[in-house]
This record gives sequence, structure tokens and C-alpha cells, in this order.
Amino acid sequence: MLRFPPHIAIRAAAAAVLFCAAAGCQSGPSGAHKRGLNAFLAAQDYAGAEAALEKAKEGQYGKKNLVLFYLDKGTILHHEGKYPESDAAFDTAEQRMVELYTKSVTKTAGMLVLNDNTVDYAGEPFESALTNVYRSFNWLLQGKLDQALVEARKAGIFLDELNRMLEGKAKYKDDAFAQYISALLYADAGKMDDARISMDKAMEAYGWYQTAYGSPKPVFRFPKEDKKNPRGELVFVHFNGVAPIKLSKTFQVAWGNAVAIAKENDTEAQGAQFSNGLRAGITGNSITISYPEYQAQPFRTKSSEVTVDGGETLPTTLMEDIQAIATKTLQDRMAMIRTRAIARATVKYVLAEVASRAAAKACDQAPGGVFGQMACKALARGAAHGIAAASEVADTRCWGTLPAEIRMARMKLPVGKHTVTVSFKDAAGNVVGTKVFNDVEIVKSKRKYLSYRTADAVEPGQPASGSSGGSKTAKMKMGVK
Repeated sequence: MLRFPPHIAIRAAAAAVLFCAAAGCQSGPSGAHKRGLNAFLAAQDYAGAEAALEKAKEGQYGKKNLVLFYLDKGTILHHEGKYPESDAAFDTAEQRMVELYTKSVTKTAGMLVLNDNTVDYAGEPFESALTNVYRSFNWLLQGKLDQALVEARKAGIFLDELNRMLEGKAKYKDDAFAQYISALLYADAGKMDDARISMDKAMEAYGWYQTAYGSPKPVFRFPKEDKKNPRGELVFVHFNGVAPIKLSKTFQVAWGNAVAIAKENDTEAQGAQFSNGLRAGITGNSITISYPEYQAQPFRTKSSEVTVDGGETLPTTLMEDIQAIATKTLQDRMAMIRTRAIARATVKYVLAEVASRAAAKACDQAPGGVFGQMACKALARGAAHGIAAASEVADTRCWGTLPAEIRMARMKLPVGKHTVTVSFKDAAGNVVGTKVFNDVEIVKSKRKYLSYRTADAVEPGQPASGSSGGSKTAKMKMGVK
């Protein structure tokens, strides 16, 4: 039988640990990459965002995360006002999601894999629904109502089908905002019965939104109709903030003299995977478990209000708390995620034990007598367990360019052209930026839709509110035509 010298096998195992740590056991786009894209969105430097995204396509996303790549691309292009290009990107993402979703729901939940990131990312249910919401706005802002309505309806159809597949056990049952937009668009198309049905579904969803996410039902009040002074309606949609991002949390337990030592760290941190592998390698008898956790990204703008012609002012209303939905969705799945992580870690521990014992036999031939053989066995055991620990990373993939929330204002306005000014405010009520829409034409009994994105993230150590400074988004080129 061909035998490799023990020191060569040990060096190869150690190199594997270092390679795994250096490669980061890729968990999709890193937190730094997500924050970088949102910084471009905050400054409305869309060319910079596109360039950064394309540059990161292979290294940050790779083939298993193409859904995320096209979701990020669609978002950037949408807020740049490139609606056809945005829709093409979202269409690519949606087709891949549909292709993967049945497999993801029916098979992946029971799979035991090296780590969750080895499976193609199919998207969260709320991400799929918001894909259709974005696609709906892509068409709507091009004046194509029929196509916009098709996309808005698709969100509800997808979630209905998901509930059927999960036998009614889905926690995220419907998307209230998608149903609300569907109701408005049905009414715009003159389909009043369908509009009523969609609005009823929206209000039903907002009912459990209030319990699950703390989001109250939106209420809009309008003045009585005056036939002598015909009016139309302005609908302003504010995509605000930056959604939370996932980090990988590691819980490591090492046994020594029947004493358990727990070590928790953030594997997003520099060198954390290497540290996990090194610690496991030194103890030689530890289990490493990783699980995802959302980290909120602070943002300055907390509210907004719309002023028309310097007179009537109306605050926007929260319609979709994406940050709360994302966090609750993960919490609802956490028991299953941790169960799989423990099972996976146990299998890795057993495999590491088998490998280290096999290497120990080879170490019986190591030079240096008893001490040399003991050192060889310790190194082999450490390398095996180090590799197992370093490969354990939670699935931190998520749609990183989403806003934290979607807000809306609805106003009945006289027919004609108006100047619409939107003021963005921090938590203390200070105006941190404004956006002016000139010559907004209101047509009798019709709706005019406008939208805008603010992504003014707060840097670490910077206060989340204050009167100094201004929102960069309010000073740059508008992202909506």
C-alpha cells in the first residue's frame, strides 16, 4: 500500500484549513459589499453602483447566487429610472426563483449539506413578492397599467401557491402592500369588483401584519367630492432606508474534563472562520454550530411628508415594514435552522474523528519515537477538526439593496400642474433633505404615481438623528422619471 509521510498529510490538511478561511467559505455577498452598494444608492451614484455590482458578480455572488445578483441589479436600475432594463433583470431573477423554489421547499429543508451556502439561493417568500412589486412599479412608471397589474397580481398568486405547498403552515401568508397596489391598479383599470376583493385581502393581511410586525393598518382620508372643482389623485411612494443584513453567528463548544466552554463570535468579522478552525484544531474535540442573524442598518430618514404648491401638507404612511418582515421570517424558521445546524455539526464532528483516527495509524510510522508519534497524531486530529469548524458558516444571503420600509401618501388634488415638495425627516423631526417634483400633472379622476428612494445609512458612531447635514439623496439626480 502506498503511504504518504505523515508530515505531508498534516501539512496538506493545515493548508486546507488556511485555504477555507482565506476563501471565506463564500456565503454570498459580504456585509461590506452590501453596505457599499447602499452607499452608492444613498449618493444616487448609480453608475458607481452598477460598476461595483458587475465587478463583484463572480467573486461576491458566483453561480449559486445569481438570483441575488439580478435582484440587486434590478433595484439599482429601477431607482436610476432605467425601467425596461430593471424589469429585464428582475425577470431573470424571477425565472430562476421559480425554477428553484419547488426544489427549495420540498427538498432542501430536509437536506444535510456541508453548509447551507452550497445550495443555490432561491429567495425568501417576501423577496419574491417584492420582486413583483418592483416589476409592477417598473411598468406603472412607464404608463403601462395592464403590465403593472399583471405583476402586482403575481405576488398574490405565488404566495397562494406557496401556502398550498406548505399545507397552510406558512407564517408569511400574503403581502399586504402588493394587494393594496393591486387594488389601486384594478380601480385605475375600471375593474371595481376586483379592486374591492384586493383591498379586502390587503386589509386582512394588514390585520395580521399588526400582530406579527407591529404595522398598523394604513388609513387615508379624502375630502368630499366637489363636482364644480374636479380632482385627480397623487400617489407618492417612498422607498426608505436600507434593509437589515444577515451575519453568521458561531457557537463553539469544546469538552475538556467534562467541562463545556462556549465561545460565540461574529463570522462576518475579519479572520473569524480561521479563528474557529484554529480553536477547534487546538482543542481537537469541539463542535462548531453557525446560524444566521439579522443586523439592522441604521438610517437617518425616519419619516417624510408631501407638500403641494407650498400649501397642503400630508405625512406619508408606513405601508410595508420590510425590516420587521425579514427579521420575523428568520425568527419563525430559527428552530429548524438550528436543528439542521446541530445535525450538520454532529456529522462533521464524526467525520473529523474518523479522519483523525485514520491519520493516527499513519502517525505510528512517524519518526521521532513516541513523542514524534504523539505530536503527529495531535496535529492530524487538530487539522481534521479545524477543517470541520472552518467550513461551518451560516447562510447569510439576502437581498441587500432592499429598502427598510415602503411609505405612501395619497392626496386628492385639483386638475392641472402642481409643484410637489417632499421633505425627509429624522427621528427628532428635523428636515434632513427635500426633493421637488415640478410640473406634476393631475388629470380628472386619474391617479398620478411618483416614487423616490432614500438610503441614507448612518455610519457607526454617527447619531441616527440630528439637525446638521442633509440627505444626499435630496441633492442628487432624481431616480424616477
